[in-house]
Amino acid sequence: MSTTTLAATPRSAAGSAAARRLRAEGHIPGVLYGHGMTPVSLTVERRDLRIALSGPAGVNTLLNLEVGGQKYPAVVKELQRHPIKRTVSHIDFLQVSMTEEITVQVPVHLEGEAKAVASEGMLVDRAVDTIEVRCTPGNMPAQITIDITEMQPGDVIRLADITLPAGVTATGDEEMPVVTTLHTAAEAAEAAEGEGEGEAAEGGEAEAAGDDAGE
Repeated sequence: MSTTTLAATPRSAAGSAAARRLRAEGHIPGVLYGHGMTPVSLTVERRDLRIALSGPAGVNTLLNLEVGGQKYPAVVKELQRHPIKRTVSHIDFLQVSMTEEITVQVPVHLEGEAKAVASEGMLVDRAVDTIEVRCTPGNMPAQITIDITEMQPGDVIRLADITLPAGVTATGDEEMPVVTTLHTAAEAAEAAEGEGEGEAAEGGEAEAAGDDAGE
């Protein structure tokens, strides 16, 4: 996997007031930690971060983080966002070793068209957005692609059914549903209407039987 260089500036000012001032100036406060190193407070330019994470790997991009003349292989550990604006307000970087495994969340991407499912008035539903895996930074996939072309109505693709790239291991429950099939809203409404008519008919028959018994 290729790396993307991201420049950062050491940060000495602490506190919420200093952080607000940095954000107003287009900087994002953050911290770099990992492998027994003393955590380093830093800032990155909002535009530079957006460019660095714009590749196919997104937030799982392997970074060559430059801080105060030092270079660190790192990945984004956590992005904190503004609750309304959804802009990044703080970022945690994790220094990594290229030979040691890390745990990351990898996006799920569905490929193909399940025509058999669509013909039954159903939809294919991605039950989870990401899958947690363990791998070395060099083996970290940009996404996990699942081919849904052969799915049939009622099928469920579980974690154990997914073929992962070499060197990548899923950490979750093997029985966890990843892709399922669902009835469309129209199909669900028709099914509910049919059940209602059936119950009404049964109620009518029971009432008639009661009348007969009374006679």
